[in-house]
Amino acid sequence: MSLRYVSTRGTAPVLDFRGVVLAGLAADGGLYVPESWPALTPAEFVALRGARYQEVALRVLTPFVGDTLERATLARLIEEAYSTFTHPAVAPLRQIAADEWLLELFHGPTLAFKDIALQLLGRLMDHFLAQARTRLVIVGATSGDTGSAAIAACRDRAAIEIFILHPKGRVSDVQRRQMTTVAAANVHNLAVDGTFDDCQALVKRLFADRAFAQRYNLGAVNSINWARIVAQAVYYVTAALALGAPERSITFAVPTGNFGNVYAGYCAHRIGLPIQRLVVATNRNDILARVFATGEYRPAGVVPTSSPSMDIQVASNFERLLFEFHDRDGARVAASMNSLAQSGSFVLDSARRARAEAIFAAAATDEEATLATIRAVADTAGIVVDPHTAVGIAAGRRVKGTGAGPLVHLATAHPAKFPDAVRRALGRVPEPPPAIAALAGQPERYDTIANDIGALTEYVRTHV
Repeated sequence: MSLRYVSTRGTAPVLDFRGVVLAGLAADGGLYVPESWPALTPAEFVALRGARYQEVALRVLTPFVGDTLERATLARLIEEAYSTFTHPAVAPLRQIAADEWLLELFHGPTLAFKDIALQLLGRLMDHFLAQARTRLVIVGATSGDTGSAAIAACRDRAAIEIFILHPKGRVSDVQRRQMTTVAAANVHNLAVDGTFDDCQALVKRLFADRAFAQRYNLGAVNSINWARIVAQAVYYVTAALALGAPERSITFAVPTGNFGNVYAGYCAHRIGLPIQRLVVATNRNDILARVFATGEYRPAGVVPTSSPSMDIQVASNFERLLFEFHDRDGARVAASMNSLAQSGSFVLDSARRARAEAIFAAAATDEEATLATIRAVADTAGIVVDPHTAVGIAAGRRVKGTGAGPLVHLATAHPAKFPDAVRRALGRVPEPPPAIAALAGQPERYDTIANDIGALTEYVRTHV
């Protein structure tokens, strides 16, 4: 029997894993989450010590997938996904100080952590679509890395057409080129005159048009897709096991924009992994740090920073956490989301904040501190980190202080993807790996559209 998935807003159809992979956003506007949380025992975690990343992934994903895939098929798709990575460990740990580590998540095809989930998600979608003999039109928004990783996972797949929106002028040159130089007939890049939040809002409005969504069979690869979350939970497990779990609990510092990566850590926590603290690290766009500090979720204007993938004020995956804090009451979540849409905010009461503080901490880092952290890590550890990772390191060190236990910083992108920020910090740029060096001089292919749902609807309609 398969684990079932319910919407955070309580009224959408209950689906199995195959259903949530292909649906993405729920019909009521909510996000899908497991109806109940499977769990691993301490003995089961111990049995995974020393296992290959792929073997850990198979064990973690199996209860979430249920009988929608045969175990041998799931194992094959996992092996194929991670054969594209350049490091045999997939997500290796690298020590940078006493009991302080980097979890390197950028060894995939586009040199960012999004590859870890999307290389698997693309294959899952392809498999399920082939079974159903149907096609899927993927529409997604990116603040930088999701778009290139999604395109790399979906390019040239016969059953998938993909449209990716990015905020014009608000992603790094490397991030943009990784998307726009892909010469595949099923790939469409759209530069939107607006912010990432504008792009994300357009995508949500497109999915909310149920007639349009059903006619074109829309699907999602953003972290609103549950498969993205559970696939990312795996590297929390492998890192924790390598550092002594389940006997030791680990603190993870997570550069955070849309809340998907840190929510994957919460997923690992819910299946039984002993996590001492999840540090929600934000840049100047600090809505998540503010909501954990004050209880008020109130978006402000987006400020461009050197860590553009975190230049977000509406963190979609926070709704999944809200569902848990509201005792899985979809009506209360829907009321909070309606309040956000109508009055621009909602509030977590003291009881919900106390539940958050039991596992989460949050801290914001400004531009000066981000660059100072890049310099400090280069000076003390001889390692160059990208600005998003630097935001996470600064927050993790500030929150953890001198507490006991390992501190793991999630290194979310290769520093060569953000050469301008590294140059500002160190006076030099990191040596670009071959995948980035090859982008220079390649023709780009994208269209610019207005921040308007009519413009997006017409574009998709005429280009499918």
